[in-house]
Amino acid sequence: MRNLRLELCYDGTRYRGWQRLPGVENTIQGKLEKTLSRILEESIEVIGSGRTDAGTHALGQVANFHCINRMPSEEILRKLREFLPEDMGVYTCKEVSPRFHARLNAREKTYCYRLWNSEEPCVFQRRYVYGDSRPLNLEAMEQAAEHLVGTHDFSAFCGNKNQKKSTVRTIYRIEILPKGHELQFLFTGDGFLYHMVRILVGTLLEVGRGEREPETISALFGKRRELAGQTVPACGLCLMEVKY
Repeated sequence: MRNLRLELCYDGTRYRGWQRLPGVENTIQGKLEKTLSRILEESIEVIGSGRTDAGTHALGQVANFHCINRMPSEEILRKLREFLPEDMGVYTCKEVSPRFHARLNAREKTYCYRLWNSEEPCVFQRRYVYGDSRPLNLEAMEQAAEHLVGTHDFSAFCGNKNQKKSTVRTIYRIEILPKGHELQFLFTGDGFLYHMVRILVGTLLEVGRGEREPETISALFGKRRELAGQTVPACGLCLMEVKY
């Protein structure tokens, strides 16, 4: 049995997220599995590094799958590029150790959230940014972000009310980068909970608008979801990189 690793990207606008859903055609995992099963003429199950939300994009997603077919990895890559839709792309397809697991072996992930902070229209990037023209205090948001870095119980930043596993995660760094009218929020950590990055951004925006103080962030750890900020739209979120 072979184990092959994929590095891929996708525009998540028209998809219901990464995870395969019964009776639903438009998921990233489902589309990959259907295409690979067609190419290799066997049933394929794809394992992703993480489950991106509906509408979320990826520039650096990683996945792996097992197969019996001996087709060269270069040929699999060529056929994937031929048969996948235009809003999905595969950078590489390589045979790896049988023990490699895209999700369990991942040790660091980086997400970027893009905010268009202007009343000027952003027509050509509208699928990839969240528009909010209200004034923001960048310094206050940076101060709040400092409280989020480290190992904490992020239960207040988890959108899954039925979360049974640990909500403790480690954030290694947060950067907030102004780029003209755009603000980019970069989060790097060992893993992220359901909707976690979008809730973190929503909470930081509340700080930026003066609706909560930076030093109150620490009091949210281990608390209820209702105490943190809003969940901002998925369109501005992109998985940038996964490290192993």
